[in-house]
Amino acid sequence: MATATNGDTNLYYETAGDPSDPTMLLVMGLGAQLTRWSDAFVDRLVAEGFHVVRHDNRDVGLSTKTTGDPTAGPAYTLQDMADDAVAVLDAVGVERAHVCGASMGGMIVQTMAIHHPERVSSMCSIMSTTGDPTVGQAEPEILMMLVTPPPDGREAAIAAAVDRYQAIAGPHFDREETLANTNRDYDRCWNPIGQAFQIGAIMAGPDRTPGLAGITAPSVVIHGRLDRLIGVSGGQATAAAIPGAKLVIYDDMAHDVPKPRLDEFVEEIVANTRRAN
Repeated sequence: MATATNGDTNLYYETAGDPSDPTMLLVMGLGAQLTRWSDAFVDRLVAEGFHVVRHDNRDVGLSTKTTGDPTAGPAYTLQDMADDAVAVLDAVGVERAHVCGASMGGMIVQTMAIHHPERVSSMCSIMSTTGDPTVGQAEPEILMMLVTPPPDGREAAIAAAVDRYQAIAGPHFDREETLANTNRDYDRCWNPIGQAFQIGAIMAGPDRTPGLAGITAPSVVIHGRLDRLIGVSGGQATAAAIPGAKLVIYDDMAHDVPKPRLDEFVEEIVANTRRAN
């Protein structure tokens, strides 16, 4: 079991591809384990010549869990989570990496690019936002689903999670595949309180807009026009804040990575890494 360490926090990670190839670090979003980066996505990146690293953020998967009351105040910050990601790079023995984050993971890689620019070769921020509360707002119904504790019991908890995924997904949502993935993740690690701690870190985070203006790493921002969890204005504001960033908006994407767009996703990410060269 491969782990990196940041203080008292252990981060479980997995790698794929040739370690001698350029490294692509993938950072997942709120409450999501590294398994939510699909094997198909990872395999495409490996085929493009990348050494791919995925890790479980703290409070999900096989990484360290926070104890205590998440309503007592933020137990850690997005900066801490960015430092976790840097610790993973240290453990893998990589000085610089291309970084790609989805949703909360986008916030984390933005923070990496701001505070650890020497470690970031290029950045991709997917369906994320800047920390400015006036952009990227969630629809009230979706926000309520997000903060509602899951029901007790395996079947009920999994069903509720699948319903939540469907509510934020776009027209290409595959319920059977999502059910299978959610069953897998429940059995791998079920830590419903972890998401509350992560929400605390997000809510305590600053507006990153001034910091984004100083990013020099080539950046691409990908967002779905149908996103109800982080509105498309969040992606638009992110791209506008980063000098030279490319904005890609998919009309048939919500808060998900639609299968029909997977190849295009990889093409955009790979093209952005080439700008770093």
